[in-house]
Amino acid sequence: MTETATLPAISTAAYTRWVQLGLGLICMMAISSPQYVWTLFTKPLGTALGVAPASLQVTFSLLIVLQTFFSPFQGWLVDKFGPKLLIGVGGLLSGLSWVLASYASSLTMLYLTYGLIGGLGTGIVYVGVVGQMVGWFPDRRGFAAGVVAAGYGMGAIVTTFPITNSLAAVGYQMTLLQYGAIFGLVGLLAALGLKPAPVSAMVMRDAPGRSTGEMLRSPVFWLMFVMMTLMSTSGLMVTSQMAAFAGEFGVTKALVWGLAALPLALTIDRFTNGLTRPFFGWVSDRIGRENTMCLAFGLEGVAMALWLACRGDPLLFVLLSGVVFFGWGEIFSLFPSTLTDTFGTRNATRNYGCLYMAQGIGAIFGGPMASLLHEATGTWTTVFGVAIVADLVTAVLAIAALKPLRARYLRAAG
Repeated sequence: MTETATLPAISTAAYTRWVQLGLGLICMMAISSPQYVWTLFTKPLGTALGVAPASLQVTFSLLIVLQTFFSPFQGWLVDKFGPKLLIGVGGLLSGLSWVLASYASSLTMLYLTYGLIGGLGTGIVYVGVVGQMVGWFPDRRGFAAGVVAAGYGMGAIVTTFPITNSLAAVGYQMTLLQYGAIFGLVGLLAALGLKPAPVSAMVMRDAPGRSTGEMLRSPVFWLMFVMMTLMSTSGLMVTSQMAAFAGEFGVTKALVWGLAALPLALTIDRFTNGLTRPFFGWVSDRIGRENTMCLAFGLEGVAMALWLACRGDPLLFVLLSGVVFFGWGEIFSLFPSTLTDTFGTRNATRNYGCLYMAQGIGAIFGGPMASLLHEATGTWTTVFGVAIVADLVTAVLAIAALKPLRARYLRAAG
């Protein structure tokens, strides 16, 4: 039986899964700003709370760590209670985290609101939506995971300049309050239309699949975990620290095409960070997961090296930042599709939740640890050097280690 022959079994109406894909995309867009515009809030928050950058960056790390470390449990909840309830609650929590953070008068309160509540809310939505899409699209897993992951990467496109203008006009507190309420409402409304993915012929072919325990005993999983940690460290260092190193590079106040360089770079980044996910997911459906990983991860390493070399040029800073994100964001389509290809669809949401924890570790290394390394060395060049090495090592691991190891595992399992 071919993969396309399973499509009639996926839904009773041909358009159903595309509707689900669209709703999942909206849910992801509604939770993207807490991560991707965080860098715009670091300066006003640091000034208002009177805290050092490394301490403030713990907020960002908490957001990502709590988003990821609870994802196996959150995936189990989504499987048990259905996507509508859990993803709706997650969208509300994500928006509420900004509303409550607008009232934070101490670093501890910021940790609890923006970090803890935001991390739990975005985690439920993220792992739930990705898990649903690899079930709805067993024939196009890389593409479908990439599309909804693109919503998370590109959602902040529509908010970066409005939030920048709002920060200048009404301050960070009112900005957090207003946008948090909007994000929570949009996420809830989109989640109300979600339905569980049906058991298709493709899922039955995968059955019984690998349990989470079996997966955790496999070297393939742990190699993927290390690789995703390395890539997350590199990407989240850029995401969380861009405003800081842009200032050191002297481009914060520069204009490019008549626009402020930093928010322009962030807007382009959101576009390329979103575009790369369905693009490389689609490529991987055709040339193989590991081959695509090697290509994309190597691209980010080279782009970061060029970015560092051209750091004093505002135009090149803006353009190369987009290339860097084009080489990073695809991890959120390549890793879940590779994992599901390897261990089956039956426990896909829970299993991806375990792998997604790697991003939490990457947030620690890319957030406060990167900030501390900068403080210790006095330059962002060292931090960039570590990130470039991580990218290139991961590209080599994809071809030299993951590809043969996964092939042996699949032969033994089949």
